Amino acid sequence: MTPGPATEFLFSLERFGMKFGLANMAALCDALGHPERACPSILIGGTNGKGSVAAMVDGALRAQGYATGRYTSPHLHRLEERFTVDGREVETDRLEASAVRVRTVVDRLLASGRLEALPTFFESTTAVAFDLFRDARVDAAVLEVGLGGRLDATNVVTPVATAIVSIDFDHQAQLGDTLTSIAAEKAGIVKPGVPVVCGPMPAEAMEVIARTAAERGAPFTAVEGDDALAARVAAIPLSLAGAHQRRNAAVALRLLEILDADGRHGLRVGDAARQTGLATARWPGRLETLAHRGRPVLLDAAHNPAGARALASYLLSAAPGGVTLVFGAMKDKAVAEMLHELAPVVRAAVCTTAPSPRAMAAAELLELARAQGIEAAAVDDPMAAVDRACLSPHPVAVAGSIFLIGAVRERLARDILR
Repeated sequence: MTPGPATEFLFSLERFGMKFGLANMAALCDALGHPERACPSILIGGTNGKGSVAAMVDGALRAQGYATGRYTSPHLHRLEERFTVDGREVETDRLEASAVRVRTVVDRLLASGRLEALPTFFESTTAVAFDLFRDARVDAAVLEVGLGGRLDATNVVTPVATAIVSIDFDHQAQLGDTLTSIAAEKAGIVKPGVPVVCGPMPAEAMEVIARTAAERGAPFTAVEGDDALAARVAAIPLSLAGAHQRRNAAVALRLLEILDADGRHGLRVGDAARQTGLATARWPGRLETLAHRGRPVLLDAAHNPAGARALASYLLSAAPGGVTLVFGAMKDKAVAEMLHELAPVVRAAVCTTAPSPRAMAAAELLELARAQGIEAAAVDDPMAAVDRACLSPHPVAVAGSIFLIGAVRERLARDILR
């Protein structure tokens, strides 16, 4: 379905880029009648793994019988993907109706001077999520933090529980260039008295989050070193592949156990529902295999060094002979470091230009790949790059950018339906 004018308005806000601060969100939520307070919310932050944990938690809540809303970002193909109600993407007409309500409020706030400038795309889509979930009368909302935490648009909520899944280097221009500075921004979602669960992370990052939790009187739980929790996770056949998903599952399971034990917010989640959530979670574009020209093609949204490291770890066992990698990345990412992590499992690379104004050109990626000792070629068009990779005798993997994965996945899925 073609996007309506209000949805097109949301996309028009992308040209303003990102902006940190909660003033706009506070004004939007107030003018909308505080939809962010309509149901209990669970806020999930971190560098990598947020979406996977959100999918597991959402699935468990639904398995328990709750109506849920889930808000994640970015999307692979369609804006609707960011908003699910009861596990299904929101219908386009409902998204348009909510976008109309948000745009009407924005116009009114601008006219009155309560907003000095247009909100950003992410602020507006976050307001849309709150409005959609209130309109759908969900029992609980699972919210993925966009970038950082302290000043992220999602942090306008007062959640019933929070999680910080991982801390690693990404978005240093916005969050700082040390793990402690990044952790401090991520720890901004820790709220007084609200439980926070932390996944495995470097000691200096964990220290920042634990100290923030202590200062705010927030019950703090670290999953690393919890052997009993690890055993419970090991007994569940996870639907998401990769050793890193075991770590994500530990965060999700502990978060759900805390919710169930608390009970104050009416979100009891029994053991059977918790297991179902972890065993059935779907998160497209993350170690996902589709077919192209009779060949399996592995898609993974790894877009920073930590994600590349997790992908390489998976490929060491899944493709011990190495892969032909289709690689595209953004100019503002740590591209050389990503290629360094992937080099041990890459037999050859086809560098390509992801479909984004921020994309690094294939020719520039080619030089960086060769500097890492990778035999590489450059093919500007992503699908032509996949076609070339499929001529090789090695398994094919596509990674480096969510923009690249989204474009390739859409084409491969379309081909399957023909």
